[in-house]
Amino acid sequence: MDKKETERTISVAIDGPSGSGKSTLSRAAAKELSLLYVDTGAIYRTTALHTLRRGVSPGESAAVAALLPEIDIALSYDAGGMQRMCLNGEDVTELIRTQEVSMAASAVSAYPAVRAFLLEMQRELARRHSVIMDGRDIGTVVLPGADVKIFLTAGSEVRARRRWLELQERGTPRDWEQLLRETRERDEKDANRAESPLRPAEDSVVLDTSELNFSQSLKRIVEIIRERTGL
Repeated sequence: MDKKETERTISVAIDGPSGSGKSTLSRAAAKELSLLYVDTGAIYRTTALHTLRRGVSPGESAAVAALLPEIDIALSYDAGGMQRMCLNGEDVTELIRTQEVSMAASAVSAYPAVRAFLLEMQRELARRHSVIMDGRDIGTVVLPGADVKIFLTAGSEVRARRRWLELQERGTPRDWEQLLRETRERDEKDANRAESPLRPAEDSVVLDTSELNFSQSLKRIVEIIRERTGL
């Protein structure tokens, strides 16, 4: 829904580490509450995909920054409300979900130049629409004035197990031990990076989903949003 002069937009920030369920839960909550869902991780993944395609190492900050002017990222939504990502006119929604792109996104998202490049895009969406936006620094950096801030978390083994099961169901199985190592490595990078480290905003509600199933987690998130917005 586009913003009208007399309407107040509502912004919900949902942050958390990889595998905490924030994307799936945010999408479901947005559908239930008739809000626009914005997966910011997909925006960073799209940037990472371009970096890999250009043969640039995600660890080379200056080289990654030099590619930014040639990147055109667009978001659209299909009939089912699923966010689609376009990179320079190409739909790359499925291509950005590989483990290689995931690890590259963790690296490039730490660079100030990349974050500054994508920051205004994210804020403009929240100005124009009522949104649920998920990521790693939405409540602390992107939308510090969000009406609701939720920090989703779960133990690293729980999150790795969820990812392992998801890949099994997709028919693209991964080695469990390697997946757990990668989850912990990403946690370490995200929590200790100099630019926008992963942490809960001071006024966020921290929700540990380790012992909750999907339905229980969704119910609690919707309750929190409704309590604070009156939706």
